[in-house]
Order: sequence, then structure tokens, then C-alpha cells
Amino acid sequence: MFWKKKSKTGPAPKSRKQKAIRSYKKEGGHIKSLERQGGLTTSASFGGMGVRELQLRMELIVDQVISSQRSVFKPAERLAEYSKVDQDRFLESVEQISKTSVELAFSFCQFAPESLQVIDETHWNDWIGRILHAHQDKGMSGAVRTMQDIDSFVRSFNQSPGSVRLEKVSRILESFVTGLSGRKLEIQSGETFYTDTQTIRLPEVLAEFDNYDDNFALYKSMVVHQWAQSWFGTWKLNIGDYLKFYKDPVRALALFHKLETIRLDACIERELPGVARAMSRFNAKQDHTTLSSTWQRAFETLRRAEMTVLDTVFFLEAVYKDENTPDDKIYQGSLNPSEAWSVRQARIAREKTKLQMRLQELRREFGADDPGSAENDEEQGLAAGFSIQEIPDDSMPDGFNVELKFDNEPIGASEETQKLLESILQDLGEVPDKYLQTDMSGSSHEDDSSNERPPEEQPAAKADTGWLYDEWDHSRQKYRKEWCHLRELAVQPVYDDFVDRTLNKHRSLLKHLHRTFEALREDDRRVKRQPYGDEVDLDAVIEAYSDTRIGLEASQNLFTRSRKTDRNIAVMFMIDMSASTAGWINEMEREALILLCESLEILGDRYAIFGFSGLTHERCELYKIKDFEEQYGDLVKARISGIQPQDYTRMGAAIRHLTKLLHQVEARTKLLIALSDGRPDDQDGYRGPYGIEDTRRALIEAKFLGIHPFCITIDEEAMDYLQHMYGPVSFAVIDHVDKLPYKVSDIYRRITV
Repeated sequence: MFWKKKSKTGPAPKSRKQKAIRSYKKEGGHIKSLERQGGLTTSASFGGMGVRELQLRMELIVDQVISSQRSVFKPAERLAEYSKVDQDRFLESVEQISKTSVELAFSFCQFAPESLQVIDETHWNDWIGRILHAHQDKGMSGAVRTMQDIDSFVRSFNQSPGSVRLEKVSRILESFVTGLSGRKLEIQSGETFYTDTQTIRLPEVLAEFDNYDDNFALYKSMVVHQWAQSWFGTWKLNIGDYLKFYKDPVRALALFHKLETIRLDACIERELPGVARAMSRFNAKQDHTTLSSTWQRAFETLRRAEMTVLDTVFFLEAVYKDENTPDDKIYQGSLNPSEAWSVRQARIAREKTKLQMRLQELRREFGADDPGSAENDEEQGLAAGFSIQEIPDDSMPDGFNVELKFDNEPIGASEETQKLLESILQDLGEVPDKYLQTDMSGSSHEDDSSNERPPEEQPAAKADTGWLYDEWDHSRQKYRKEWCHLRELAVQPVYDDFVDRTLNKHRSLLKHLHRTFEALREDDRRVKRQPYGDEVDLDAVIEAYSDTRIGLEASQNLFTRSRKTDRNIAVMFMIDMSASTAGWINEMEREALILLCESLEILGDRYAIFGFSGLTHERCELYKIKDFEEQYGDLVKARISGIQPQDYTRMGAAIRHLTKLLHQVEARTKLLIALSDGRPDDQDGYRGPYGIEDTRRALIEAKFLGIHPFCITIDEEAMDYLQHMYGPVSFAVIDHVDKLPYKVSDIYRRITV
């Protein structure tokens, strides 16, 4: 038997490459260059890695989810066909994605090698960013769908030169719509475009027209239509309550949207004729004579100036049975009534509290809180308090604005207060009288007899509408007495699907957490040097033998014994609700709280959750989400869903108040776990060393009372101050929600077992 010597003759490498490229082009692939066409050659041609090496490198990254049923061998086989440069690019992306979710990184290994054929280096990072954004917004299933739908991504950057990407114009659109409403509306991308009255979601790319200007004008038309829904009162009604009476609520919602678009278009024509003319270019001419007389009457009636959303609801019942309906407008998008109503209600409650607190501050400025003025108030009633005067203003949706008065005299409210009044006016059409009451009843625990305690148990003075706490001034090395005015407020609950979405998004993580916390619950503690037990204590035996060798009496405690851990723990979670947590940080905090609560319920330990924020030492705020005696039910879940960013990060007063609450709980082990996005900060000189030293002093006070403080932060620069405040082993820096519950379980194991 002999081997046939391989001939050195044959097609030149260039000919083979050209043939492969012609074949690949025929299949519609994206050719980058002859030199970089790794998908058409073996890795050996470029010095690339082999299958086994690629498999090992991927397994090292996604080891947590690898099993006998889940392998990365097939992806490694496909990846071995690519160039070394492409292989490195792919593996770097797997590493990057694993920092967000190992499960997502494993899915990326399965779906993404083929993307190297059609996405070059120029657009690769955009591709990875799109996947991570989809995971944040829509969970694992949404990210996987994004990976599978690579064609739409390729189309987005292969569009005609006239296409417009939202990320390039979002700031312009935000400025434009803020100028219209005076109230900020964020612009974000989404699969469907709609508004929840706080955010407008738009398509990532517009390529409806060959001309850039036309596509940008369409973006502006979309934004104006979504803005008009809030400005002209679409959401003053809970539309969902009306739709549920129809046999087909989905069809009823679509018809309502068609009718409301007629009304809103007419409103825009009256208020913004220039914008309306630009929008009219996108309205295809329709023959209304083909529609029923009811629809024709709706077109005529809903365009009148006096029409409101109630009139739209009236016509909905009239046209519901008509089969022939007008076409949708290209800029109208869709409606999400439940989300819009929840966001609106949360904003209304939040702004009511803010206004009342601002008016309380104004009363003190005017000296209206002294006893003499109080007697005058009783004699004169509302005349001696705050009132609202309506003044004509055609720029407002209802044709008037409001002016704040005190003692029937205009007071020239600050810009911040005036914007707050205008926002309330935009939502409600008025500023109700109860909003002008400044006793803040219901906003604090002042009148709650269940919170009254003996004077000797109160480390802080009780203020009229809260508590007064000392603050440490490190420059003078002494306390500022009763310096911080702290109030307890309630988070306005938001009943939406946030909890269900979070549990579905992190269902695999939740299973791991349940097992982790179950292990904590069932941990046996091994007690050494016992007179009897389950096993021999080898250390004790060796020590006893040594004693006998030198003539001493040997100990009889030579055994170890298992003892169930006696869990007597109370933990207080202190959640940063400062303005810097807006966006993904707020989302991460809320998701982490849901996962923690679901897991802590397994342990049965007592726990409470409070948010904190503040604006100067005069307004330190705590937001109750769950107290120790409260059950984790629908109300607590709704409060977690309703957590919103507030003002600044003033930590000292919050720590002192929560320490006081935790100290009054009977428990052997007490934990105070802070979740924050950064260092202490506030307007009145609290930032820098002052805030850090006050927070450190508050933590020392907590330790003196037997409380274990711990901080979990997402601030990557936290090492320079957290070690000083908490100590070298009492803080952790994380970068994703997945790691937070694991970190809490680790804290539990170290401190409580």
C-alpha cells in the first residue's frame, strides 16, 4: 500500500478565492475585501485558531451555562473557517456580552458566527450594541430575536443615502418637542412608536423616502403627533376603562386611534399651522364619500375647536360596527393606554408632593408659620394661604396659564415652581385647591400614632413635618445640631406589568438565586469541641494527645456536631433615588429589588426597603417602599415599579434615620445595605470631603449600635472613597443587575452564618 504524492500543480490560490467570492456574491453576501474575506477561507490560511482552541476559549467565557446538553462545539467549527482577526473580534464580543448576561453570551455563540459574513468592522460594534439594547428593553427573548433578524440590521446601514438614523437626530427632536411643551419628553427607539406621556419611542431608522429631508420631516411629524396626545388631552381619560366594554378591545383601540388622529390633526392645524403644512405632505388623499355617514360626520365634528377626547369616545361607539374605515396616517404610530395611564398617574402624585413641599418652604420664607400668622390664617381662611389665579395664555392647551398668589398677592414664583404648576395644569387642566394645602398630611408619619416612641428612644428631634438630624462637619470637627430636615414619604404605586416582565426576563437567574438562598436557609453550622456528636474533631483529638504526652489531662470534648443555623436577622435596604439614577440604573435597581424580594421570601428573614434622595439639608427625603411588618404583596410590587429618580444623594441623614428604625427591631443580626450609583452629593456644599466624612460618621454611629453596614455601588471610581467610608471589606462594585442578588447572598453568608 502506498500513498499517492500530492501534486503541486493546480489552480492558483487566487483563482480559488475568486471562484469562492463569485459564488458568495451570487448568494447575496456582503463582501468586505479580498484580503479580509475570512468566511471563504480556512483559518490556517490566516494563521487562525482551530476548532478545539476556539471551543476552549468560548467555554471559559460561558462556563456557567455549559452542560452535556449545551455545547459550543458547533459554533467553534463554524468560527474556525474565519480569519484570525474575525475570530478575535467575535471572541471579544462574547466576552463583552457575558458581562451583561452569560446566558445571552451563550446564545450569541450559537447564532452569531454567520454574522461575520455580512457585518464588517465598521458596523460590528453597532450590531453588538443593538443586541445589548434589545436585552435591556425586551429581555433574553428579545435579544435572541434581534440576533436572528440580522437582515433588518444589514438593511439599516445599506439603506439609501437619504435614510435617517434616530441616534443621529434624537437630541434635535428632544429639543424640538421640549420647546413645544415646556416639559421634557425623552426620545428612545422601539419596535413600535408611541408615547407613555414621558417618553416617545420611534423607529431606529427611517428610509421611507429617498430624500434625507423628507425622512427627517417624517420623524418630526411623528414626534409632534405623539406630543399632541399629551398636550391636547388624549390621556386625561383612562382609555382602557372604555375599551373593555367592547367585544373586540383591540379593534376598538384601533378605531379610537383613527378618530383621535382626526381631532389631533385639527388641533395641530390651529396651534402650529407651519408644522401642520409639513405633516400634510404625508397624508394620502382619501375619498371620504366611500365611508359611512357616521364617519363623515366624525370628520366634520371632531375638527371643531371645542372637541375633547370625550367626543372621540362618543364617536367610537357610533363607528364600531362600520367595516369600511379610513386609512391610518404614516405618522400616527400606536397607542398604549395602560402604560400611558400608569406613567401619568405616577407623575401626578409625584408633582403634587413636590408642589406641597415647595409651598411649605415658601411659607417659612414669608414667616407664615409663626403662631401669630397661624391665628390670622384661621380668621381669614384661604385668603391667608396660597391661591391660584388664571390668566389668559393662548400658548397653553386650555387657553390660560396660572399665577401663584399668597395672601391674594402675586409672589413671582421661581422658574422651577412655575414649570411644576404648568405641568400639573397640562395633566389636569387645573391646579386643585388640595394641591395648595401645605400641612403635608399623609406625607409623613407625624400623625401616625403607631410610630410614636418614648423620647429616650428617639435620637433625633421631631420636626413639624418630619425629623431633625445632626450632621457632621469635618472641617470644624463637630456636629451641626438639628441641621437636616428629613421627611418620610410614600412611593406612589404603579400597577403595571413591570414585575411580570422582570421575572420573565430573569427567570433562569431567579432559579439559581432560589437555590442559593435555599442553601443559606438550610445551612447546618458545624460546632467543634463537643462532648458528643456526629464526627470526630481531628484538631481536638490531636490537641488532647499532645496534652497527655506532656502530662496534662486530656479534654473530653473530641467531637463535632451539626446544628441548624438559628436565623434571627433583619435587613434594611437603602436605595439611591437621586436624579443620577435615571435610565438604565433605575431599571437595574427596580429589577434587582424584585429578584431580591422573591429570593428573600424563601429565607423568611425580616427586611425593609426605603429609597432616599434630597435637595439641600432643608429637604432630606426617605421613600417607604416596604417596612418590616409589611407583606411582600401587590402594593409593595407596585411601589417598586413606581420608583423614580428624584434629586440629590444626601446619605448621612438617611443612614441615621434608617439606623434608628433598624435599631428598634429585635434581631440578633442587623444589616444596612445601601445600593447607590455614586458618592454623596448635594447642592449646599455636601459634595466632596464634607459629604464623604458625614456619611462615614453616620456609618460609625450605626456600627456602635451593632448594625453591619454594607454598600453595593455601580460607580467604577468608587475605590477612592468607599474604602474610607465603609472599610476595606464592606463594599462591592458591580456592573449589572445579575450580580446584585448574588452579592447580597454572599454578604448574608459572610455575616450571618
